[in-house]
Amino acid sequence: MAKKRTNHSAQFKFKVALEAVRESKTLSELASEHGIHPNQITRWKQQLIQGGAEIFNHSVKSRQKDRGAEADLYEQIGRLKMELEWLKKKVP
Repeated sequence: MAKKRTNHSAQFKFKVALEAVRESKTLSELASEHGIHPNQITRWKQQLIQGGAEIFNHSVKSRQKDRGAEADLYEQIGRLKMELEWLKKKVP
């Protein structure tokens, strides 16, 4: 009988990959401890190492996007205030 596939959470994958990067235990020890194949742990470890820099870049990019969106909103508020002032002058 085939074993059902398990979906692991991102938190669990990160925890196991981080343990593998630390190399405090061998892949075999980690695999038996968590009930995962060693090749899977190796893949998660590679993903962590390759994608680790993106974690820090993402936060900077998201802050820049927020600042850009904020500037657009201030610009729109300014335009609406000017239109309101103009309408107040036109309508007695």
